[in-house]
Amino acid sequence: MYQFTYAEVVDDSPQDMRERERDALARCIDMLEAAEKAGPQSAEARDALTFLRRLWSIFIEDLSSEGNDLPRDLRVQLISIGIWTLKEIERLRSGAKQSFGDLIEINAIIRDGLA
Repeated sequence: MYQFTYAEVVDDSPQDMRERERDALARCIDMLEAAEKAGPQSAEARDALTFLRRLWSIFIEDLSSEGNDLPRDLRVQLISIGIWTLKEIERLRSGAKQSFGDLIEINAIIRDGLA
């Protein structure tokens, strides 16, 4: 699992930070793909959705901070994607949705945009 101290993250260059975000999203996508194969009630699904929820919670918190250097419009758009992601996670957990495909696709787009 990805665990970093705050000091390690703060000292990173923007390129290093994007690389970590890309790596975390890639790991998440791998987990979501395994969950898609195992089914929405599987341990793989539980683990993938927990990881994804934590990751997007971190992203949303960072995007909401005044210290974030991204343009405001981009931050707002990414926060909207994050909120949608959190809602999709709950739909999967509740059984209202059965496929992880949309989450995989959106997170892959975000990951690829960090390249």
